[in-house]
Amino acid sequence: MFHIVLLQPQIPPNTGNIMRLCANSGCTLHLVKPLGFELTGKAVRRAGLDYAQLAQLRVHADFPTCRQALQGARLFSIETAGTRPYSAAAFAPGDALLFGSETRGLSQEVLAQVPSERQLTIPMRAGNRSLNLANAVALVVYEGWRQNGYSGS
Repeated sequence: MFHIVLLQPQIPPNTGNIMRLCANSGCTLHLVKPLGFELTGKAVRRAGLDYAQLAQLRVHADFPTCRQALQGARLFSIETAGTRPYSAAAFAPGDALLFGSETRGLSQEVLAQVPSERQLTIPMRAGNRSLNLANAVALVVYEGWRQNGYSGS
Protein backbone atom coordinates (compact mmCIF):
# COMPACT_ATOMS: atom_id res chain seq x y z
CA MET A 1 0.00 0.00 0.00
CA PHE A 2 1.97 3.07 1.26
CA HIS A 3 5.44 3.65 2.65
CA ILE A 4 5.35 5.28 6.09
CA VAL A 5 8.62 7.07 6.81
CA LEU A 6 9.40 8.13 10.38
CA LEU A 7 12.39 10.45 10.48
CA GLN A 8 14.24 10.00 13.76
CA PRO A 9 11.30 8.88 15.93
CA GLN A 10 11.88 9.27 19.67
CA ILE A 11 8.95 7.72 21.55
CA PRO A 12 8.81 3.90 21.55
CA PRO A 13 5.04 3.48 22.02
CA ASN A 14 4.35 5.73 19.02
CA THR A 15 6.58 3.63 16.80
CA GLY A 16 5.05 0.42 18.16
CA ASN A 17 1.54 1.69 17.47
CA ILE A 18 2.53 2.75 13.95
CA MET A 19 4.07 -0.68 13.36
CA ARG A 20 0.76 -2.23 14.37
CA LEU A 21 -1.08 0.16 12.03
CA CYS A 22 1.24 -0.83 9.17
CA ALA A 23 0.66 -4.53 9.81
CA ASN A 24 -3.10 -3.99 9.69
CA SER A 25 -3.14 -1.71 6.65
CA GLY A 26 -0.44 -3.30 4.48
CA CYS A 27 1.94 -0.35 4.66
CA THR A 28 5.71 -0.64 4.87
CA LEU A 29 7.29 1.17 7.82
CA HIS A 30 10.63 2.91 7.26
CA LEU A 31 12.52 4.09 10.34
CA VAL A 32 15.31 6.61 9.73
CA LYS A 33 18.14 6.73 12.28
CA PRO A 34 19.09 7.94 14.73
CA LEU A 35 16.23 6.44 16.71
CA GLY A 36 15.46 7.62 20.22
CA PHE A 37 15.20 4.01 21.45
CA GLU A 38 16.30 0.46 20.77
CA LEU A 39 13.95 -1.54 18.58
CA THR A 40 14.12 -4.39 21.05
CA GLY A 41 13.06 -2.13 23.91
CA LYS A 42 10.26 -3.25 26.19
CA ALA A 43 8.11 -0.19 25.45
CA VAL A 44 8.14 -0.76 21.68
CA ARG A 45 7.45 -4.48 22.13
CA ARG A 46 4.52 -3.74 24.45
CA ALA A 47 3.05 -1.21 22.01
CA GLY A 48 3.30 -3.33 18.90
CA LEU A 49 6.62 -5.00 18.22
CA ASP A 50 4.81 -8.31 18.45
CA TYR A 51 3.42 -7.22 15.07
CA ALA A 52 6.95 -7.12 13.63
CA GLN A 53 6.41 -10.46 11.90
CA LEU A 54 3.26 -9.10 10.27
CA ALA A 55 4.63 -5.65 9.39
CA GLN A 56 7.16 -4.84 6.72
CA LEU A 57 9.87 -2.91 8.56
CA ARG A 58 12.99 -1.31 7.10
CA VAL A 59 15.58 0.67 9.05
CA HIS A 60 17.77 3.23 7.27
CA ALA A 61 21.02 4.82 8.43
CA ASP A 62 19.94 8.29 7.27
CA PHE A 63 17.40 10.13 5.12
CA PRO A 64 19.40 10.01 1.85
CA THR A 65 19.66 6.22 2.18
CA CYS A 66 15.90 6.02 2.77
CA ARG A 67 15.20 8.23 -0.26
CA GLN A 68 17.36 5.95 -2.38
CA ALA A 69 15.36 2.91 -1.19
CA LEU A 70 12.13 4.73 -2.07
CA GLN A 71 13.27 5.73 -5.55
CA GLY A 72 10.23 6.22 -7.74
CA ALA A 73 7.80 6.78 -4.86
CA ARG A 74 6.02 10.12 -4.62
CA LEU A 75 7.04 11.75 -1.35
CA PHE A 76 4.47 13.60 0.78
CA SER A 77 5.40 15.37 4.01
CA ILE A 78 2.91 15.77 6.83
CA GLU A 79 3.89 18.68 9.03
CA THR A 80 2.14 21.44 10.98
CA ALA A 81 3.56 23.99 8.50
CA GLY A 82 2.23 22.11 5.46
CA THR A 83 0.49 24.06 2.71
CA ARG A 84 -2.52 21.79 2.04
CA PRO A 85 -4.77 19.62 4.19
CA TYR A 86 -3.96 15.91 3.89
CA SER A 87 -7.53 15.23 2.72
CA ALA A 88 -6.94 17.39 -0.40
CA ALA A 89 -4.19 15.09 -1.67
CA ALA A 90 -4.86 12.24 -4.09
CA PHE A 91 -2.87 9.29 -2.74
CA ALA A 92 -1.85 6.27 -4.80
CA PRO A 93 -0.39 2.92 -3.77
CA GLY A 94 3.37 3.18 -3.45
CA ASP A 95 3.35 6.78 -2.18
CA ALA A 96 5.69 7.61 0.70
CA LEU A 97 4.28 9.54 3.67
CA LEU A 98 6.98 11.33 5.65
CA PHE A 99 6.59 12.28 9.32
CA GLY A 100 9.16 13.99 11.54
CA SER A 101 10.21 13.23 15.08
CA GLU A 102 7.81 13.93 17.91
CA THR A 103 9.79 16.89 19.27
CA ARG A 104 11.43 18.41 16.20
CA GLY A 105 9.16 17.66 13.26
CA LEU A 106 10.80 17.97 9.84
CA SER A 107 13.69 20.32 9.15
CA GLN A 108 13.62 22.92 6.38
CA GLU A 109 16.37 20.93 4.66
CA VAL A 110 14.13 17.85 4.49
CA LEU A 111 11.02 19.82 3.56
CA ALA A 112 12.92 21.41 0.65
CA GLN A 113 13.06 17.92 -0.90
CA VAL A 114 9.25 17.70 -1.04
CA PRO A 115 7.33 19.63 -3.73
CA SER A 116 5.17 22.33 -2.11
CA GLU A 117 1.93 20.76 -3.37
CA ARG A 118 2.86 17.59 -1.46
CA GLN A 119 3.62 19.38 1.83
CA LEU A 120 0.50 18.44 3.76
CA THR A 121 -0.92 19.34 7.14
CA ILE A 122 -3.62 18.02 9.44
CA PRO A 123 -6.12 20.75 10.35
CA MET A 124 -6.29 21.60 14.04
CA ARG A 125 -7.79 24.26 16.22
CA ALA A 126 -5.75 27.46 16.48
CA GLY A 127 -3.20 27.56 19.28
CA ASN A 128 -2.50 23.82 19.37
CA ARG A 129 0.98 22.50 18.51
CA SER A 130 0.41 19.09 16.98
CA LEU A 131 -1.28 15.72 17.20
CA ASN A 132 0.32 12.59 18.60
CA LEU A 133 2.52 11.04 15.90
CA ALA A 134 0.73 7.69 15.87
CA ASN A 135 -2.65 9.43 15.57
CA ALA A 136 -1.40 11.63 12.74
CA VAL A 137 -0.07 8.64 10.80
CA ALA A 138 -3.35 6.77 11.29
CA LEU A 139 -5.41 9.68 9.95
CA VAL A 140 -3.37 9.99 6.78
CA VAL A 141 -3.01 6.24 6.14
CA TYR A 142 -6.73 5.64 6.46
CA GLU A 143 -7.58 8.61 4.23
CA GLY A 144 -5.23 7.28 1.54
CA TRP A 145 -6.51 3.76 1.96
CA ARG A 146 -10.13 4.99 1.74
CA GLN A 147 -9.32 6.87 -1.46
CA ASN A 148 -8.04 3.62 -2.93
CA GLY A 149 -11.09 1.56 -1.98
CA TYR A 150 -9.34 -0.21 0.89
CA SER A 151 -7.53 -2.27 -1.71
CA GLY A 152 -5.68 -5.26 -0.30
CA SER A 153 -7.97 -5.55 2.74
